[in-house]
Amino acid sequence: MTDIHFYHNADDLLGVTCHLAVRAFRSGRKVAVLLPDAAVVRQLDQLLWTRPPMDFLPHALFGSPLAAESPITLGDMPPDGGWPHDDVLINLAADVPPGFERFKMLVEVVGTDEAHKMPARDRWRHYAGQGLSPTAHNTASR
Repeated sequence: MTDIHFYHNADDLLGVTCHLAVRAFRSGRKVAVLLPDAAVVRQLDQLLWTRPPMDFLPHALFGSPLAAESPITLGDMPPDGGWPHDDVLINLAADVPPGFERFKMLVEVVGTDEAHKMPARDRWRHYAGQGLSPTAHNTASR
């Protein structure tokens, strides 16, 4: 069963995503990050090169030949050949990620405005309707 966590009230969506990816990577996990569009993919790609400072987080795009070997992968659509692993999926897209149930953990990062909150509420209801019990984490209290 997939362990689902919602990190809500994220003022800096990509900063929170990067922080969560770093934590997962440093604990030996593999991470796939599903983003809303190609522009956000480019932004996170750049962040992973520079954050934390003086550190490199090995990552590749979903379509890269290196995706299967990379501990962190990212893209704006699920990969054509299927997800590169089944460990951790971080979702910033508006919809329920296809095939989320194959992952050990699904992390939803939700912003502070209604444009992020409304689809997140729908996703929460979807997961709960599947018999899953999402856990909420308020990033504003950190």
